[in-house]
Amino acid sequence: MASSLVKIDVHLIFHVKKAGVKMLGGDLPRIFQYVGGIIKRMDGIPYAVGGVQNHIHILASLPKFMALTDFVRVIKSNSSKWIKQLDTHYTEFAWQDGYGAFSVSPSLLDKTIQYIHQQEEHHRKRSFQDEYRLFLEAYGIDYDARYVFAD
Repeated sequence: MASSLVKIDVHLIFHVKKAGVKMLGGDLPRIFQYVGGIIKRMDGIPYAVGGVQNHIHILASLPKFMALTDFVRVIKSNSSKWIKQLDTHYTEFAWQDGYGAFSVSPSLLDKTIQYIHQQEEHHRKRSFQDEYRLFLEAYGIDYDARYVFAD
């Protein structure tokens, strides 16, 4: 083949450090927009960015020449630096080291976008830990409960 043709859509989930500070509700739209901009600058496609004060969901198409770990690292480091500049409230802001990454088939893109945009409503009924466990179990990912939610 003369060219590389790639389309890998991934649902990312990561949490703020438990010892750090949460994102303020009024800042969430700006934070989500900024994260989408980071993805665009890497030649990825941000389909949806959302979440609540303690965690973020991202549905994106990976850039074709970037590994998933590098993609997540750039998103987390650049957004963390930017968030710290928003307000003195965020001086100690940091994302947890880990993340969840789940493949999404083209037939489920719209459903996943809707799910991400309804995070506030969703988390009135279910905690982050319960939500994340459901993802891990649905994807058949083995995990050690002692470490999966640790900073």
